[in-house]
Amino acid sequence: MFKREFWVKYFPADVRNRKVGEFRELNQGNMTVAEYAAKFESLSAFSPYYYTPEAEYDKCVKFESGLRPEV
Repeated sequence: MFKREFWVKYFPADVRNRKVGEFRELNQGNMTVAEYAAKFESLSAFSPYYYTPEAEYDKCVKFESGLRPEV
């Protein structure tokens, strides 16, 4: 409850929506795997679906699909 109220007050909907879009489009690009993983984790916080136990597999698939093919 606190987290939801905090987000509503300090993260306007347009900022949250931008972060969700950034997460959807995220791929490794020229980042190291560690940099990509850190960015993935920070942006996934804006997509509440990925923080449910049922979504663990989907989160792994999303992470792997964003890696460079040679990785």
